[in-house]
Amino acid sequence: MNQHTIKQPVTIKGIGLHTGHDVTMTFRPADTGHGVKFQRIDLSEKPTIKADVSQVVSTLRGTTIQQGNAHVSTVEHALAALFGMCIDNVLIEIDGPEVPILDGSSAPFVRALEEAGLAEQADEREYLEITEPIRFYDETTGTELMAMPAESFQVTTMIDFNSKILGQQYASLLNEEEFASEIAPCRTFVFLHELEYLVDHNLIKGGDLSNAIVIVDRLMTQEDLDALAKKLNKPSVKIDKEGILNTIELYYNNEPARHKLLDVLGDLALVGKPIKGKIVATKPGHTANIEFAKQLKKAWIEQRRLKGVPKYDPNAEPVYTTMDVAKYLPHRYPFLLVDKIIEISDNHVVGVKNVTFNEAFFQGHFPGNPVFPGVLQIEALAQAGGILALSKVGDPGNWDTYFVKIDGVKFKNKVSPGDTLILKMELTAPIRRGLVQMHGTAYVGNKLVSEGELTAQIVRRTEKQEAVLEKEV
Repeated sequence: MNQHTIKQPVTIKGIGLHTGHDVTMTFRPADTGHGVKFQRIDLSEKPTIKADVSQVVSTLRGTTIQQGNAHVSTVEHALAALFGMCIDNVLIEIDGPEVPILDGSSAPFVRALEEAGLAEQADEREYLEITEPIRFYDETTGTELMAMPAESFQVTTMIDFNSKILGQQYASLLNEEEFASEIAPCRTFVFLHELEYLVDHNLIKGGDLSNAIVIVDRLMTQEDLDALAKKLNKPSVKIDKEGILNTIELYYNNEPARHKLLDVLGDLALVGKPIKGKIVATKPGHTANIEFAKQLKKAWIEQRRLKGVPKYDPNAEPVYTTMDVAKYLPHRYPFLLVDKIIEISDNHVVGVKNVTFNEAFFQGHFPGNPVFPGVLQIEALAQAGGILALSKVGDPGNWDTYFVKIDGVKFKNKVSPGDTLILKMELTAPIRRGLVQMHGTAYVGNKLVSEGELTAQIVRRTEKQEAVLEKEV
C-alpha cells in the first residue's frame, strides 16, 4: 500500500475540552515522508511539532505533545482519525494550544477528511512489522498492552473500572475499513464523581454534556449536583438512578470500550508508522499507551537498522567467486580482502570476507588479543565497491579504482578471527566522469561494525601497469 495524504485543505472549528478556548484547525496536504505535524499558527514564529512519541510531555486526561515552547494537547482523537483512515502525511495548522473536543469522538475529523478526499502518493508505506511479542505491563494498575505478529493491523481492548454500572467490556477492530463506522463515532466518557475533581484541577473548561458520556455510578444529592453545575457553568440536572446520564443515549452497548480502542489508536499513531500486527490492550490509558508506543518506536528503529543488513546464505552460489574477483581487482595475497560477491545490482554490491587467524597481520596487530584492523575493514569495503564500479565499465581487468576521499568513518564493534565480515556498498550518486560516491557498511551477523562515505576514481591501467601485473601473476 502506498502513502496517502488529502486532496485539499479542510477546516474544523470547536472548543478545547480542557482550556475552553475556541480553536480553528486546518488539515493540509503534505509530501511523502512528511508524516503528521502540527503548526501553531497563532504563535509568532509559527513553530511545527512533529506528532511523535518522543514529543509527548503529558498524559493527564489526554495526550500533549511539545517542541520547544510550543505545545498542542488532546491530540489523540484527531490522530486516531488519521491513523484509522491510513493517512500518512498531513500538516495540521491550529490557532490554539488544544485540539477541539467536538462531540468527544473522532467522527467529525473523519467526516472532514472524507470531505477533503484521500490522495494516493508515489512512495510505499513503511510498516512496523511485529515479528515477536512486545509487552508493557504496569503492576500497580494491572494495565497490559501487547503486540503480536499478524498479517494485518488489529486491535482488541478490554476495560474494567470495577464498576457495577459500566462492568467489564471489550471491543475489537479487525479491519481498518471498519474504523470510520464502528470506532470513530464512539465518544469519550467520564464518571459523574470525577467531574468535581476535574473542575477543581482547572480541567474540562470546555466540557459539556454534549461531548462526553457521563456515567452515574453513585447518586449525588441535588445540592451537590447544583454546586457542580455552577462550577461547570452549566444548567443543573436531576438524577434519580444510577446508569448513563439520561441526557444522552449510547450508540453501542460497549461504546466506552470502543472509545478506549480509539484512544489506543490515537496514541499509537505517535509511533509515526503504520503497524502490521495485533494489539491487545487490557485496561489501557494514555500513560500506558504512550509507554507502549515508546517500546514500539524503539522496535521500529531497530527494525529499520536491521532492514539494511544483507542476508547471507553460505549455501547459495556466489555471484562472483574469489577467482572472478581477482579478474576485476589488481590485489593479490595478502591484500585481496574480498572472498566472494553474493549480491550485485546497478546501485549496490554485497561481498564477503572470511576472517581467519591465519591472516598475516594478526601476528603483530594486538598479539594475544587479535583484532581485525579498522583500516582494513575500510579497504575491504573499498574493494567491494571497486567491483560495483568496475562492473559498469567494459573490458574488465583493465581498469582500477583509487581512493579520492573518505568521510564519516565510524567503528562500532570489534571484528575477530572466525567472524564473517559482510561488506555492503551503495551508490549515493550516479557515477559521473569516473567519480564513484558510495556509502559503505560492514556487518558481522546483525551487528554493524563499521561504516563510512567513500569516494573513488575509476582509472584505466597503463600498458606498463598491465605488464607488471602479468609478471606478478
